[in-house]
Amino acid sequence: MNAQLLDFVVHGDHDGKLVALEEHEDIPFDVRRVYYIWGNSPDVCRGKHAHDKLEQIIICVSGSCDFILDDGNERKTVHLDTPSRGLYIKHDIWREFTNFSEDCVLVVLASEHYKESDYTRNYHDFLRKCTNEK
Repeated sequence: MNAQLLDFVVHGDHDGKLVALEEHEDIPFDVRRVYYIWGNSPDVCRGKHAHDKLEQIIICVSGSCDFILDDGNERKTVHLDTPSRGLYIKHDIWREFTNFSEDCVLVVLASEHYKESDYTRNYHDFLRKCTNEK
């Protein structure tokens, strides 16, 4: 599956912690867009799409949530609950996220600017595309 967890180097001591992320060092792509997500109800399901080209790293800077990832063959759930780890999702992966804690805040680093044509928003269309690419 074109998704993996990335562990970031944490600097700090008893006074606090810091994670610094740099393009092509910690982030394997040029960052073209950054956005954050918060204020979700625990049982809401967000995402529900795949991308044709865009890659993302998603970091849970506060709280926790679950990501359901699907490449057309395998489906797995990844739990995010620390700002020292990011979920790297390449293109052609269906993603849904849910099970938000009340204090969940996600920061997303994206390889592309927003482009609606890069999205596949229908799961059955996504599965057809996966089948056609094999």
